[in-house]
Amino acid sequence: MQDMALRPSRAVPRTLAEVASRAGASLRAADAVAAAQIAVTGATVDSRDVRPGDLFGAFTGLKVHGATFAAAAADAGAVAVLTDAAGAEVLAELGVSLPVLLAADARVAMGEAAALVYGDPSRELAFVGVTGTNGKTTTAYFIDNALAQVHERRGIMGTVELRIGEETIESPRTTVEAPVLHGLLARMREEGVTAAVTEVSSHAAALERIAGVDFSVAVFTNLQWDHLDFHGTMEEYLAAKAKLFAPGRARRGIVNVDDQWGRRLVETVQIPIETVSTHVDDPQDADWVVTEADIGLDGVGSRFSFTAPDGSVHRAFSPLPGLVNVSNAMVAIAAAHAAGVPLPHAIEGVATAHGVPGRMERVVERSDRDPLAIVDYAHTPDALTLALQGVRPITPGRLILIFGSDGDRDQGKRPVMGGIAADLADVIVLTDENPRSEEPAAIRTAIRAGIEQARPDLHDVHEVEPRVAAVEYGLRLGRPGDTVIVTGKGHEPTQEIAGVFHRYNDRDAYLQAQARIVAEREGRAVDPGVAATVTVHGPVTTPTSGREDRA
Repeated sequence: MQDMALRPSRAVPRTLAEVASRAGASLRAADAVAAAQIAVTGATVDSRDVRPGDLFGAFTGLKVHGATFAAAAADAGAVAVLTDAAGAEVLAELGVSLPVLLAADARVAMGEAAALVYGDPSRELAFVGVTGTNGKTTTAYFIDNALAQVHERRGIMGTVELRIGEETIESPRTTVEAPVLHGLLARMREEGVTAAVTEVSSHAAALERIAGVDFSVAVFTNLQWDHLDFHGTMEEYLAAKAKLFAPGRARRGIVNVDDQWGRRLVETVQIPIETVSTHVDDPQDADWVVTEADIGLDGVGSRFSFTAPDGSVHRAFSPLPGLVNVSNAMVAIAAAHAAGVPLPHAIEGVATAHGVPGRMERVVERSDRDPLAIVDYAHTPDALTLALQGVRPITPGRLILIFGSDGDRDQGKRPVMGGIAADLADVIVLTDENPRSEEPAAIRTAIRAGIEQARPDLHDVHEVEPRVAAVEYGLRLGRPGDTVIVTGKGHEPTQEIAGVFHRYNDRDAYLQAQARIVAEREGRAVDPGVAATVTVHGPVTTPTSGREDRA
């Protein structure tokens, strides 16, 4: 990846008074007169990114208030600070002399301010926002390829990357902060981009990172058990997602009503909505309805039929396996069509979408000597269920799962995911995901408790650390008819352990392991790789290929 400018090369100056008016923020009496003469040319919430002429946004943080960094922002050229009452007190204590814009909700105000400063670029693009627990990334990439049928230059922002045309960098988070979002959209407009897609996480919606945006289409995929450590309840989780569908935020919406949460969302939103139903065994009353699906066609994707809102029937193709990707494909077709893509072009665009990084990504193809090896981001109970169910039809042999669970996140899902693994996988390789500040062994113990509930003798349960060694161990267990799938991290380029980010990627771990396996076959010198700590918890009841003894 390369460096990429995250804002336009120039912006039309706006006066601080104009910015305050758009943001709904008040100016101190001492600053009001000068505000008409102060030019604002950029916006940021990170003091390290301040450029001369910027408005600096300072919010309440997890550890400290952003106003703590206002002096550094001033030194870098910020012309004013937008903050809340708590931030104003910090500024007074520090003696920061910049003009202050005071807002009851500084995050919302900052989004509106950034939109004005960068010329409201979202209003000039076909801009699609995708939210939901599972499927955001896959659906966003499907939509992007559908938009490509009529838009030569596009942008995408999400979990994997930030991309403008052919430029791309690793994404720092699923949804960037509001000033970055508006700055990127303005840069896209400057580069001739006419359509863009962004993923919208529930955290981003709750923290108003999409404030000031005008979405052409808002998309909801599903709501499943996740992030309850942040939201508390599923109802609050849904309320955060619903922010994307607020009047003035999105012009129209596409909502998958396969689960109760999608149906509840439809009852509450006040913008025009088209609904989608994709479960052929439990169809819902909807505008777009999948009526038939051939899952796992040729071991790759799935063909399906659907009825459009006008009653016409169409055939389509999902390039990724599993019913979940029929759902993602159908939602993407409806969303692209809502964004102005003719329906035949939307169907073709989704069918020809390239592989999505870390989403049912085939890394090692099945051969007469090797298992199929797949990377998938599944990190919630429902996503893990769908991933394992999705690859079962393309697995003539055993299904070998390599997985763990995040630290410092919802602990209640760990034993649940262990039970799912025990029910749906033949062989389990339990390892670490992102332990963060937690003790990795404690996370694995919680998962193992769930495995043991469903599989009391813990047969075919192997516990291996570190993760890179677990990936190789699982790959070596596989025979030609088997499928090895590693879940939880997907595309992620790092692993967080004890607060330190280490470069790591599941796809790379597979490729490195496969290179060693091939070298062994050919009698070449082999890099020994990373030493593994292995515990086999129960009997190995399935005959193995003999490859695991070299892990």
